[in-house]
Amino acid sequence: MKDIMIVIPARYSSSRFPGKPLVKIAGIEMLRRVADIARSICLKNADCGYVVATDDERIMAFCQQYDLPVNMTAASCQSGTERAWDVVSQSAIKPQFVINLQGDNPLCPPHVIQALIDQWRTVAADIFTPYIQLSWDEYDRFVQHKKITPYSGTSVLVNKDHFAMAFSKNILPAIRQLSEAKKQLSMSPVKRHVGLYGYTYAALQAYFSLPESLCEKSYIEGLEQMRFLENGLKVKMVEVDYRGRKTTSGVDSPDDVARVEQILAEFGELDLN
Repeated sequence: MKDIMIVIPARYSSSRFPGKPLVKIAGIEMLRRVADIARSICLKNADCGYVVATDDERIMAFCQQYDLPVNMTAASCQSGTERAWDVVSQSAIKPQFVINLQGDNPLCPPHVIQALIDQWRTVAADIFTPYIQLSWDEYDRFVQHKKITPYSGTSVLVNKDHFAMAFSKNILPAIRQLSEAKKQLSMSPVKRHVGLYGYTYAALQAYFSLPESLCEKSYIEGLEQMRFLENGLKVKMVEVDYRGRKTTSGVDSPDDVARVEQILAEFGELDLN
């Protein structure tokens, strides 16, 4: 196994959208699109490999048809994090860094994944995850979006060394005097978390033995990354941007497929070179 392993969890039996990894987006199955993103990263990093992690024979057969690396995981896995651990823990040679690239994220820019790898190579931390510094226009749209769907979108407080201090479904930090803040600051102080994670092997292993955080419970914040913070692990925040492209956090419904196709029609395919 390589030093860096990109694991692509792919479930067939989604309650909201059964079979979604194999749905075609602009003529190409979503899982193939995500695998192409992972492959492009591995071509630029000799110590990197990737693998699809699934518990479904239909996805296994699909991967074999298209020569995509694939491992079967336990049917008991309840999350992408568990599926990623199931794959790497079974390997005789353990990767040093594990990236969890969800199989329903066909618009994940390769440069965002590369940014995590670059930081891992140079910074001592346990978990690496990206964020976007919101402009004031983006902040205003974020506030309006929260009025409609208050628990979508996560913000993060970051210290001076770019380590996470807190994640929340509320907007952090609170802005008490908005007009004054806009006069004083060229960008908003709000950082929106991007749900992509890279773990050291030790941190991913530790996740399953660490005490559960109150803030990860579904009736509080519902944020599993708070387990790391509450137990003292270092979460390195990596600033990224989308370089002018529109994006979406993932595909959860047929309507999301149409949205991704619209983005591809407007901006073209991701640059995987």
